[in-house]
Amino acid sequence: MTTATLLEEAADLLPGAVELRRRIHRRPELGLELKETQASVLEAIDGLGLAVTAGEAVTSVVATLGDEGPAILLRADMDALPMPEDTGLPFASEVAGAMHACGHDAHVAMLVGAARLLAARTATLPGRVVFMFQPGEEGHHGARFMIEEGLLDGPGAPEAAFAVHITPTWRSGTVSTRPGPLLASADVFEVGVIGRGGHASMPHLVVDPIPIACEIVQAIQSMVTRRIDAFDPAVVTVARIDAGTTNNVIPERATMVGTVRTTSEGTRTRVLELLRQVATGVAAAHGADATVEIRPGYPVTVNDDDFATFAASVATDLVGADRTLTMEHPIMGAEDFSYVLQRVPGAMVFLGARPDGEGPVAPNHSNRMVLDEDAMATGMAMYAGVALAWLGRRPAGEPPTLL
Repeated sequence: MTTATLLEEAADLLPGAVELRRRIHRRPELGLELKETQASVLEAIDGLGLAVTAGEAVTSVVATLGDEGPAILLRADMDALPMPEDTGLPFASEVAGAMHACGHDAHVAMLVGAARLLAARTATLPGRVVFMFQPGEEGHHGARFMIEEGLLDGPGAPEAAFAVHITPTWRSGTVSTRPGPLLASADVFEVGVIGRGGHASMPHLVVDPIPIACEIVQAIQSMVTRRIDAFDPAVVTVARIDAGTTNNVIPERATMVGTVRTTSEGTRTRVLELLRQVATGVAAAHGADATVEIRPGYPVTVNDDDFATFAASVATDLVGADRTLTMEHPIMGAEDFSYVLQRVPGAMVFLGARPDGEGPVAPNHSNRMVLDEDAMATGMAMYAGVALAWLGRRPAGEPPTLL
């Protein structure tokens, strides 16, 4: 089999992948309960000769191709975002307040397409492929639930893992990745500033939490630029401040909510410690108290160096060196594929799917995000190509080849 053949076969499957993607796009579901989406996946992979297991704790699907030998895991997330859609597409969301604005509908369709490509090669497959269809990536820790159900345990557990994430702002058909940290950790914090309320005309008799909260926001920014290594970065964002009920009452409490994003576990720990110090210290300087609550989010997504290089070599074979890009820096978004990569070596790559035309393009998580659906053929070929090349790998020192 040649790489050109794999891309040609993926292109032949593209109409069906587009139809599946649009069906899922019309009926977006949120969180860990994706019953319609799960049913669409089960229907789409029926008849491919896969051993299929539906999740018990969440609406996941795990499907395995092959009976023995080493196993590689291929993952697609399935959930949508809690937001409106304003694309005007003929297949736009029919569910109020929900939209596939991060490309998970395309991920599902591409992985189903890859399953078709690989199922056609069952007789010559020297190992197994585990297809991971995962709910709850958008902040709900869906991958962790699947791991807790035994996805990566027991005899014959996957020894490697691979995922594709689509992005509408990068040139269509390009494949981008990097060794090491690819995406950031993401933790949520809530800081409560407790002062003493009273009449707005007599601030000298109260402890106003609002200016204290504002000072904490500024101190956090100085903390990042003066106490965190610029070459091991952190992004701390205060995204919401709540305080007060009317115009002539100084409230007792102000609350700030935000996120901490880092690309190493060491900096992650340090920033969270410093956040507590800054909030409580500034509040104490003004005679107030502060509480700091941290809700741990996703870890840093770290590509295995060797596997990332390997995946890039497969991409070069598939789409050419000019469309295979090495990212200079990580992206400060977060991914729960990080839980999988903590357990087994693997990598994620980004698939460019920028629509044709000039001017600005809506990014992921935009209410106007659209994709070049033709790029999905490259995504299907990448999923299948990485699996085939990994299963067909040669002894140390010899390059892997596609089967």
